[in-house]
Amino acid sequence: MKLPRAKAAAVLDRPDPATRFYLFSGADNAASRLFAQRLLTALGAEKVAVSGPQVKSDPARLADEAASLPMFGGARLLWIEPAGEEIVPAVEALLALDRVEAPAVAITNGALKNTSGLLKLVEASKAALHVSSELQTPREQVPMVTELARREGLVVMPEIAERVAEEAGGDLILAQLELQKFALYVGASPDQPAALEEGVVDALGIDQSEAEYGRAGDLALVGDLAGLAGELSLLDAAAMDAIPVVRALQRRLLMLAPLRARVEQGQSANAVAQSVWQRDKAMVAQILPRWTAARLSEAFERVQKLEREILLRPVPPAAALGETLMQLARVAAASRR
Repeated sequence: MKLPRAKAAAVLDRPDPATRFYLFSGADNAASRLFAQRLLTALGAEKVAVSGPQVKSDPARLADEAASLPMFGGARLLWIEPAGEEIVPAVEALLALDRVEAPAVAITNGALKNTSGLLKLVEASKAALHVSSELQTPREQVPMVTELARREGLVVMPEIAERVAEEAGGDLILAQLELQKFALYVGASPDQPAALEEGVVDALGIDQSEAEYGRAGDLALVGDLAGLAGELSLLDAAAMDAIPVVRALQRRLLMLAPLRARVEQGQSANAVAQSVWQRDKAMVAQILPRWTAARLSEAFERVQKLEREILLRPVPPAAALGETLMQLARVAAASRR
């Protein structure tokens, strides 16, 4: 069945046990991932990753996983990302089962055509749901940003929610990260909510005009140890704040994740790099072969940890930043994928 985006949150917060397959598609990949994460939370389940190539080579695997009992108990959610037409036979087998122990979710990179076999299969089944998330303006994203803020314990006015969405470039995952940072700064939590003031966004929010802050992170991701050492020296000499550098690196990693997924589906790094802004093409083409999707995820977690350390603990920001960037650069320098 097809589920309108506006109704998705309410349905996903109370998932129907009869629904065994969820498909999230559309140009707004960040919204798709947030919906899938929302389902995971509502189910109280463990995320079990199943890759598209694995499902394609062994269509029965998804049904077998869905029907099996977990060794140690507990709910599971089978997670396929990215997904495409190659998973149709596997989804057919899943939907044909008499009963399942674990539902599955699939997230596509972009929208599906009306002729898509996967789309037709899911929308024709009463045991499956499809949510398509197209790109929205910052103003249209206000309800979603407001809800994300509420989950972090933040009370936001509509104009501030719109600003957060706009500064995140419409990327709701990045907006969520910003809200988590604001909540951390003001000491907000669901049990102790606090208002998000304009001054906090002024002090800690994204400044998209500061492109120079992204150079150090790019040099680390491409594995240019010598260039990074020189850039860190310049940052130190200019007494630049470490936080904008960290945020620029977070944005880059968020951009790279879906691109690397396309590489792992078989596209060349050079071809994938053509889909980004002209100014980023050369750098992205160098970075993508050096980082697997799994390592990009690990790098993002490490950079998040670095930001928390800088904001909450009395660590020397420049030293902590330099250490993390050098670690990333060594990984990239040793990788030639």
